Amino acid sequence: MKGKFWAYMAATGTVLLWSMSYIWADRLLALNIPVEFFVPVRILLAGCLLWILNKIAKLDMKIRKKDWVKFLLLALCMPFVYFVAETYGLKFTESPTLTSLIIATNPIFSMVVGLLIFKENFSKINIFGVFIAIAGLWLVTYTAEKPGPLFGVGIAILFIAVISEVSQIAFTKSLSDTYAPSVIVMYQFLFGAVFFLPLFLTKGIRAFDASLYLSWKVLYPTLALALLCSATAFSIWAYAIKMLGVARTSVFLAIVPLITAVLAFILGEETLAGLQWAGLAVAMIGIFLTQLVTKKNYDTER
Repeated sequence: MKGKFWAYMAATGTVLLWSMSYIWADRLLALNIPVEFFVPVRILLAGCLLWILNKIAKLDMKIRKKDWVKFLLLALCMPFVYFVAETYGLKFTESPTLTSLIIATNPIFSMVVGLLIFKENFSKINIFGVFIAIAGLWLVTYTAEKPGPLFGVGIAILFIAVISEVSQIAFTKSLSDTYAPSVIVMYQFLFGAVFFLPLFLTKGIRAFDASLYLSWKVLYPTLALALLCSATAFSIWAYAIKMLGVARTSVFLAIVPLITAVLAFILGEETLAGLQWAGLAVAMIGIFLTQLVTKKNYDTER
Protein backbone atom coordinates (compact mmCIF):
# COMPACT_ATOMS: atom_id res chain seq x y z
CA MET A 1 0.00 0.00 0.00
CA LYS A 2 2.86 2.36 0.81
CA GLY A 3 4.40 1.75 -2.61
CA LYS A 4 1.09 2.42 -4.35
CA PHE A 5 0.61 5.63 -2.36
CA TRP A 6 3.92 7.00 -3.64
CA ALA A 7 3.09 5.76 -7.13
CA TYR A 8 -0.17 7.75 -7.10
CA MET A 9 1.73 10.78 -5.78
CA ALA A 10 4.25 10.35 -8.59
CA ALA A 11 1.49 10.20 -11.21
CA THR A 12 -0.14 13.32 -9.73
CA GLY A 13 3.14 15.22 -9.73
CA THR A 14 3.76 14.19 -13.33
CA VAL A 15 0.48 15.57 -14.64
CA LEU A 16 1.06 18.85 -12.80
CA LEU A 17 4.47 19.27 -14.42
CA TRP A 18 3.24 18.19 -17.85
CA SER A 19 0.37 20.66 -17.59
CA MET A 20 2.90 23.46 -17.11
CA SER A 21 5.07 22.16 -19.96
CA TYR A 22 2.54 23.32 -22.56
CA ILE A 23 2.64 26.84 -21.13
CA TRP A 24 6.45 27.01 -20.97
CA ALA A 25 6.77 25.63 -24.51
CA ASP A 26 4.18 28.12 -25.75
CA ARG A 27 6.25 30.98 -24.29
CA LEU A 28 9.32 29.83 -26.22
CA LEU A 29 7.33 29.55 -29.44
CA ALA A 30 5.97 33.06 -28.88
CA LEU A 31 9.59 34.27 -28.85
CA ASN A 32 10.16 32.48 -32.20
CA ILE A 33 12.66 30.04 -30.67
CA PRO A 34 12.83 27.10 -33.11
CA VAL A 35 11.43 23.76 -32.04
CA GLU A 36 14.66 22.22 -33.35
CA PHE A 37 16.63 24.27 -30.81
CA PHE A 38 14.83 24.12 -27.49
CA VAL A 39 13.57 20.52 -27.72
CA PRO A 40 17.06 18.98 -28.27
CA VAL A 41 18.53 21.23 -25.56
CA ARG A 42 15.71 20.22 -23.24
CA ILE A 43 16.19 16.47 -23.61
CA LEU A 44 20.01 16.60 -23.65
CA LEU A 45 20.08 18.53 -20.36
CA ALA A 46 17.55 16.11 -18.87
CA GLY A 47 19.56 13.07 -20.01
CA CYS A 48 22.83 14.46 -18.60
CA LEU A 49 21.21 15.30 -15.27
CA LEU A 50 19.80 11.79 -14.98
CA TRP A 51 23.20 10.29 -15.86
CA ILE A 52 24.78 12.22 -12.97
CA LEU A 53 22.01 11.21 -10.54
CA ASN A 54 22.15 7.55 -11.62
CA LYS A 55 25.94 7.56 -11.17
CA ILE A 56 25.58 9.01 -7.68
CA ALA A 57 22.93 6.42 -6.85
CA LYS A 58 25.21 3.68 -8.29
CA LEU A 59 22.41 2.21 -10.40
CA ASP A 60 23.09 -0.48 -12.97
CA MET A 61 23.15 1.36 -16.31
CA LYS A 62 24.42 -1.45 -18.54
CA ILE A 63 22.10 -2.19 -21.46
CA ARG A 64 21.54 -5.88 -22.18
CA LYS A 65 22.28 -6.84 -25.77
CA LYS A 66 18.70 -7.95 -26.41
CA ASP A 67 17.31 -4.58 -25.25
CA TRP A 68 19.23 -2.22 -27.56
CA VAL A 69 16.52 -2.24 -30.23
CA LYS A 70 13.83 -1.54 -27.63
CA PHE A 71 15.75 1.46 -26.27
CA LEU A 72 16.33 2.86 -29.77
CA LEU A 73 12.66 2.45 -30.72
CA LEU A 74 11.66 3.99 -27.40
CA ALA A 75 13.83 7.06 -28.06
CA LEU A 76 12.54 7.29 -31.63
CA CYS A 77 8.92 7.35 -30.45
CA MET A 78 9.62 9.51 -27.42
CA PRO A 79 11.19 12.05 -27.41
CA PHE A 80 11.98 12.39 -31.14
CA VAL A 81 8.64 11.89 -32.93
CA TYR A 82 6.52 12.87 -29.92
CA PHE A 83 8.18 16.20 -29.10
CA VAL A 84 8.45 17.29 -32.73
CA ALA A 85 4.77 16.50 -33.33
CA GLU A 86 3.58 17.90 -29.98
CA THR A 87 5.50 21.17 -30.28
CA TYR A 88 4.60 21.81 -33.92
CA GLY A 89 1.00 20.93 -33.09
CA LEU A 90 1.09 23.51 -30.31
CA LYS A 91 2.67 26.04 -32.66
CA PHE A 92 0.01 25.59 -35.36
CA THR A 93 -3.05 25.40 -33.08
CA GLU A 94 -1.75 28.24 -30.86
CA SER A 95 -3.58 26.69 -27.90
CA PRO A 96 -1.89 25.00 -24.89
CA THR A 97 -5.30 23.77 -23.66
CA LEU A 98 -6.35 22.18 -26.96
CA THR A 99 -2.92 20.62 -27.38
CA SER A 100 -3.05 19.03 -23.92
CA LEU A 101 -6.61 17.83 -24.57
CA ILE A 102 -5.66 16.01 -27.76
CA ILE A 103 -2.59 14.49 -26.10
CA ALA A 104 -4.91 13.32 -23.30
CA THR A 105 -6.81 11.13 -25.76
CA ASN A 106 -3.91 8.69 -25.35
CA PRO A 107 -6.05 6.24 -23.31
CA ILE A 108 -8.52 5.95 -26.19
CA PHE A 109 -5.78 4.90 -28.61
CA SER A 110 -4.34 2.57 -25.95
CA MET A 111 -7.75 0.97 -25.63
CA VAL A 112 -8.06 0.46 -29.39
CA VAL A 113 -4.61 -1.14 -29.54
CA GLY A 114 -5.48 -3.38 -26.61
CA LEU A 115 -8.75 -4.39 -28.26
CA LEU A 116 -7.40 -5.11 -31.75
CA ILE A 117 -3.95 -6.50 -30.97
CA PHE A 118 -3.98 -7.89 -27.44
CA LYS A 119 -7.68 -8.92 -27.44
CA GLU A 120 -8.29 -7.16 -24.12
CA ASN A 121 -11.82 -6.91 -22.72
CA PHE A 122 -13.62 -3.57 -22.45
CA SER A 123 -17.04 -2.80 -21.08
CA LYS A 124 -19.85 -0.91 -22.81
CA ILE A 125 -19.01 2.02 -20.52
CA ASN A 126 -15.47 2.12 -21.94
CA ILE A 127 -16.79 2.15 -25.52
CA PHE A 128 -19.37 4.81 -24.62
CA GLY A 129 -16.57 6.93 -23.14
CA VAL A 130 -14.81 7.03 -26.53
CA PHE A 131 -17.81 8.69 -28.18
CA ILE A 132 -18.22 11.11 -25.26
CA ALA A 133 -14.56 12.13 -25.46
CA ILE A 134 -14.75 12.65 -29.23
CA ALA A 135 -17.88 14.79 -28.81
CA GLY A 136 -16.16 16.95 -26.19
CA LEU A 137 -13.04 17.31 -28.33
CA TRP A 138 -15.17 18.36 -31.31
CA LEU A 139 -16.94 20.98 -29.19
CA VAL A 140 -13.63 22.52 -28.06
CA THR A 141 -12.19 22.67 -31.58
CA TYR A 142 -15.42 23.74 -33.31
CA THR A 143 -15.90 26.73 -31.01
CA ALA A 144 -12.25 27.86 -31.17
CA GLU A 145 -12.04 31.56 -31.94
CA LYS A 146 -10.36 32.55 -35.21
CA PRO A 147 -8.18 29.47 -35.77
CA GLY A 148 -5.00 30.08 -37.75
CA PRO A 149 -4.47 28.83 -41.32
CA LEU A 150 -2.57 25.74 -40.10
CA PHE A 151 -5.04 24.88 -37.31
CA GLY A 152 -6.22 21.66 -39.01
CA VAL A 153 -2.66 20.61 -39.77
CA GLY A 154 -1.79 21.17 -36.11
CA ILE A 155 -4.64 18.89 -35.01
CA ALA A 156 -3.45 16.12 -37.35
CA ILE A 157 0.15 16.45 -36.17
CA LEU A 158 -0.95 16.23 -32.53
CA PHE A 159 -2.56 12.85 -33.19
CA ILE A 160 0.80 11.63 -34.51
CA ALA A 161 2.20 12.63 -31.11
CA VAL A 162 -0.53 10.59 -29.40
CA ILE A 163 0.30 7.48 -31.42
CA SER A 164 4.00 7.81 -30.62
CA GLU A 165 3.16 8.19 -26.92
CA VAL A 166 1.09 4.99 -26.94
CA SER A 167 4.07 3.19 -28.48
CA GLN A 168 6.55 4.52 -25.91
CA ILE A 169 4.32 3.41 -23.01
CA ALA A 170 4.46 -0.15 -24.33
CA PHE A 171 8.28 -0.06 -24.64
CA THR A 172 8.65 1.50 -21.16
CA LYS A 173 6.48 -1.22 -19.63
CA SER A 174 8.50 -3.99 -21.29
CA LEU A 175 11.78 -2.53 -19.96
CA SER A 176 10.58 -1.60 -16.47
CA ASP A 177 11.11 -5.08 -15.00
CA THR A 178 14.83 -5.00 -15.85
CA TYR A 179 15.90 -1.35 -15.51
CA ALA A 180 15.30 1.41 -12.97
CA PRO A 181 12.83 4.08 -14.18
CA SER A 182 15.47 6.82 -14.14
CA VAL A 183 17.84 4.64 -16.21
CA ILE A 184 15.17 4.01 -18.85
CA VAL A 185 14.39 7.72 -19.13
CA MET A 186 18.10 8.64 -19.15
CA TYR A 187 18.81 6.50 -22.22
CA GLN A 188 15.51 7.58 -23.75
CA PHE A 189 16.66 11.22 -23.69
CA LEU A 190 20.34 10.66 -24.54
CA PHE A 191 19.48 8.52 -27.58
CA GLY A 192 16.73 10.99 -28.45
CA ALA A 193 19.28 13.83 -28.44
CA VAL A 194 21.31 11.90 -31.03
CA PHE A 195 18.22 11.58 -33.25
CA PHE A 196 17.70 15.33 -32.93
CA LEU A 197 21.31 16.26 -33.77
CA PRO A 198 20.84 16.75 -37.56
CA LEU A 199 17.83 19.03 -36.98
CA PHE A 200 19.65 20.97 -34.27
CA LEU A 201 22.74 21.61 -36.41
CA THR A 202 20.70 22.73 -39.41
CA LYS A 203 17.46 24.44 -38.42
CA GLY A 204 18.04 24.75 -34.67
CA ILE A 205 21.01 27.12 -34.60
CA ARG A 206 20.58 28.67 -38.04
CA ALA A 207 19.29 31.96 -36.61
CA PHE A 208 21.09 31.78 -33.25
CA ASP A 209 21.13 35.13 -31.46
CA ALA A 210 23.04 35.06 -28.16
CA SER A 211 21.26 38.15 -26.80
CA LEU A 212 17.92 36.32 -27.12
CA TYR A 213 18.76 32.62 -26.81
CA LEU A 214 20.89 33.13 -23.68
CA SER A 215 18.50 35.58 -22.04
CA TRP A 216 16.60 34.57 -18.90
CA LYS A 217 13.23 34.66 -20.68
CA VAL A 218 14.51 31.80 -22.86
CA LEU A 219 16.71 30.02 -20.33
CA TYR A 220 14.01 29.90 -17.64
CA PRO A 221 11.35 27.96 -19.60
CA THR A 222 14.02 25.80 -21.28
CA LEU A 223 15.53 24.77 -17.92
CA ALA A 224 12.06 24.22 -16.45
CA LEU A 225 11.17 21.94 -19.36
CA ALA A 226 14.46 20.03 -19.07
CA LEU A 227 14.81 19.62 -15.32
CA LEU A 228 11.17 19.46 -14.23
CA CYS A 229 9.02 18.36 -17.17
CA SER A 230 11.56 15.92 -18.64
CA ALA A 231 14.08 14.59 -16.09
CA THR A 232 11.77 14.66 -13.08
CA ALA A 233 8.36 14.06 -14.65
CA PHE A 234 9.35 11.19 -16.96
CA SER A 235 11.27 9.40 -14.19
CA ILE A 236 8.41 9.47 -11.70
CA TRP A 237 5.96 8.62 -14.51
CA ALA A 238 8.01 5.51 -15.37
CA TYR A 239 7.89 4.60 -11.66
CA ALA A 240 4.10 5.04 -11.63
CA ILE A 241 3.72 2.81 -14.73
CA LYS A 242 5.85 0.13 -13.08
CA MET A 243 3.84 0.19 -9.83
CA LEU A 244 0.31 0.79 -11.13
CA GLY A 245 0.34 -0.53 -14.69
CA VAL A 246 -0.48 1.20 -17.98
CA ALA A 247 -4.26 1.41 -17.59
CA ARG A 248 -4.33 3.02 -14.15
CA THR A 249 -1.59 5.55 -14.90
CA SER A 250 -3.23 6.52 -18.20
CA VAL A 251 -6.29 7.71 -16.26
CA PHE A 252 -4.23 10.56 -14.84
CA LEU A 253 -3.71 11.96 -18.34
CA ALA A 254 -7.41 12.85 -18.39
CA ILE A 255 -6.91 15.70 -15.93
CA VAL A 256 -3.95 17.30 -17.73
CA PRO A 257 -6.16 19.45 -20.02
CA LEU A 258 -8.13 20.86 -17.08
CA ILE A 259 -4.98 21.76 -15.13
CA THR A 260 -3.45 23.30 -18.26
CA ALA A 261 -6.59 25.34 -18.95
CA VAL A 262 -6.79 26.61 -15.38
CA LEU A 263 -3.08 27.47 -15.22
CA ALA A 264 -3.18 29.15 -18.64
CA PHE A 265 -6.18 31.20 -17.52
CA ILE A 266 -4.56 32.21 -14.21
CA LEU A 267 -1.28 33.15 -15.93
CA GLY A 268 -3.08 35.05 -18.68
CA GLU A 269 -1.74 32.76 -21.40
CA GLU A 270 -5.11 31.77 -22.86
CA THR A 271 -8.85 32.27 -22.40
CA LEU A 272 -11.64 29.85 -23.31
CA ALA A 273 -15.24 30.53 -24.25
CA GLY A 274 -18.07 29.01 -22.22
CA LEU A 275 -18.76 26.26 -24.76
CA GLN A 276 -15.06 25.36 -24.83
CA TRP A 277 -15.02 24.90 -21.05
CA ALA A 278 -18.09 22.68 -21.44
CA GLY A 279 -16.42 20.69 -24.22
CA LEU A 280 -13.30 20.31 -22.09
CA ALA A 281 -15.39 18.89 -19.23
CA VAL A 282 -17.26 16.50 -21.55
CA ALA A 283 -14.02 15.24 -23.12
CA MET A 284 -12.44 14.63 -19.71
CA ILE A 285 -15.49 12.65 -18.57
CA GLY A 286 -15.26 10.57 -21.74
CA ILE A 287 -11.55 9.87 -21.24
CA PHE A 288 -12.24 8.82 -17.65
CA LEU A 289 -14.99 6.43 -18.77
CA THR A 290 -12.66 4.78 -21.29
CA GLN A 291 -10.41 3.77 -18.40
CA LEU A 292 -13.09 2.83 -15.88
CA VAL A 293 -12.42 -0.72 -14.74
CA THR A 294 -15.61 -2.59 -13.89
CA LYS A 295 -15.70 -5.55 -11.53
CA LYS A 296 -16.34 -7.87 -14.47
CA ASN A 297 -13.27 -6.63 -16.33
CA TYR A 298 -11.15 -6.78 -13.18
CA ASP A 299 -12.10 -10.41 -12.59
CA THR A 300 -11.31 -11.24 -16.22
CA GLU A 301 -7.89 -9.58 -16.01
CA ARG A 302 -7.03 -11.61 -12.93
